[in-house]
Formats: sequence, structure tokens, C-alpha cells
Amino acid sequence: MKKISFYLLLLLISSKAIAQKSVVLEAFGRHQINENILDPKIKQRPEDVAFDYKYTSVANDKEKVTIAKYDPSKAPDERWTVISVNGQGPSAGDIKSFRKDHSQVFNSAGKIDESSMKVEKETADELIVSYKVDAGSLPKASAFLKDCRNHLTINLKTKRLEKLQCLNEIPVKIKILKVQKLDLVIKYAYNEEQQRYLPMSEDLNLIVKFLGQEAPMETISEYSNFSKK
Repeated sequence: MKKISFYLLLLLISSKAIAQKSVVLEAFGRHQINENILDPKIKQRPEDVAFDYKYTSVANDKEKVTIAKYDPSKAPDERWTVISVNGQGPSAGDIKSFRKDHSQVFNSAGKIDESSMKVEKETADELIVSYKVDAGSLPKASAFLKDCRNHLTINLKTKRLEKLQCLNEIPVKIKILKVQKLDLVIKYAYNEEQQRYLPMSEDLNLIVKFLGQEAPMETISEYSNFSKK
């Protein structure tokens, strides 16, 4: 009897996933949108192209602006070149710290939990769909993403992805930080020459809890001058 109940539960879960996914795919079909737009891998920051980079961090009312370049043709520990920090030449400590912080990007390219898929909004101009990532498909460093929901904004005139917004649904822990609020917005442009999406900007807003106090933090990444190496 227990075995039968287990199989019925699996059947119900599978049926829900199919139903949720079908609603999204039906919307895609109405608007002639390629479902490959759901593939998390196409939305990752490219590691095989060079680009210019401006990184702004704001914490405790202090702003720090770093200008850098990324070149995948160089040795792994030399791919980032830090040009300036707050308009001044970088110190050895600035370079070491920046390279360490940017050596690993959180990998959100986990498998979509199909039972979580939704059509959030549909107008004449845009379609917004959302989903969560399957916890078992995430690496340990990105495990917090299982408690976040991703929202994709698709331009219905161009049929292209314009924006991804990631919002936490419950407080999460990122490394040593206890995060009450996570709001990440990534804006994209489609590169016809490379036939891929490239990020134009990433705006991450956090409210973290430290020693019982809540504090806002923000980082803004701006990308430009992408080129194949």
C-alpha cells in the first residue's frame, strides 16, 4: 500500500510539473518565442570573450568604483586587469582582493524546477515568466538560489530576453552573510554576430543582518566592448 501511495505521489508531482510547464510553453507558442530562452546556461556571464568592466560597490554609505578588463586568452590568475580604483592606480592589495572576489561567479545554471514555472504577466509589449531552480542541481556555493525565484522579461516585439530578476522568497545565507533581502537584476542585449545573449549590467541589492542590525549593500556591474579572443 505504501509503495502504491509513493507512486501516486510521483505521478501527481509529475502531472503538476507538466501542467505548469505547458502554460509557459503555450504562451511562448502564441508569441513565437524560442523556448531555448529558458536555458539557464545562455544567461551566464560569458567566460570566453574579452570585455571592459566597471564595478561599483556601496556599503556603509561608502562607494568604491573599480575599472577593469577581462581577457580569457591570458592565464587564469591574470585574466582580470585592474586599471583603477576610485580614479587612482590600484594597489597590490586592490588587485589581489578584486581578483579573488571575481574569480568565481555564482553558478545559477541549475536545472529548472518545472513544477514552479509560471506566467507572471502578459501584455502587448512583454511577457514575464518565472521559475525556481532545482536544489539538487546547484553547486554548494550557489545553494542559496534554491530559495529564490527568477523572473524573465521577454520583449514581445523583438522576441528577445531583456531582463532577469532574481528575488529571494525567504532569508538566505551567502557565504558568511545572512541576507534578509536579495534583489538581482541583470539586463541583456542579444549579440547578432556571436548569436548569444550578453549581459549589459547587473545590479545586486542586499539587505544583510549583522550583529542584530540590518544594513543595505549594493553592487553594480557594467559590461562593454565585448570581443572574441
